[in-house]
Amino acid sequence: MTEKTVLRAGTETDLHALETLYRAAFPDEDLVPLVRRLLREHDGVLSLVAVSGEDIAGHVIFTRCSVEPGGHTVALLGPLCAAPSAQKRGIGSRLVRAGLERMDAWQAVMVLVLGDPGYYSRFGFLPLCPILPPYAIPDDWVPAWQYLDLDGSKAPRTGRLTVPPPWQDPTLWSE
Repeated sequence: MTEKTVLRAGTETDLHALETLYRAAFPDEDLVPLVRRLLREHDGVLSLVAVSGEDIAGHVIFTRCSVEPGGHTVALLGPLCAAPSAQKRGIGSRLVRAGLERMDAWQAVMVLVLGDPGYYSRFGFLPLCPILPPYAIPDDWVPAWQYLDLDGSKAPRTGRLTVPPPWQDPTLWSE
């Protein structure tokens, strides 16, 4: 990663570049419709981009959600990507850490992710998330459903994740 890579809030003008970025980073998975829907949500979505020169080299989204019963605020991390040419340079890690630092503003008690345990464990995410996802996930994805407790005294220990409309597509939670 070069010193010239800077992180900033994502804007609507980034959409075309983000579509290109996600197609390159995930050629076998179409995350573009989800990214578009999330970026249209003006409340409860944190979009961060990593910019290197004129190019967007990485992107992450955190979505504010809740856990029922109780209504505790949690965040759902994802999607996250780095340009293929920028992978293994710490861009994804910088984006995740920058997003986690902003979770106090949401008063989130936990961050949840459905992703590679080997990758997300470096940030302190733990397997066997006690919060149920909004839809059943395949058995082989269970280890990928992880959580990071931000405030042990307030974090819910059971319940179901309630997600905003962009995440209410059951196919996002299945193979």
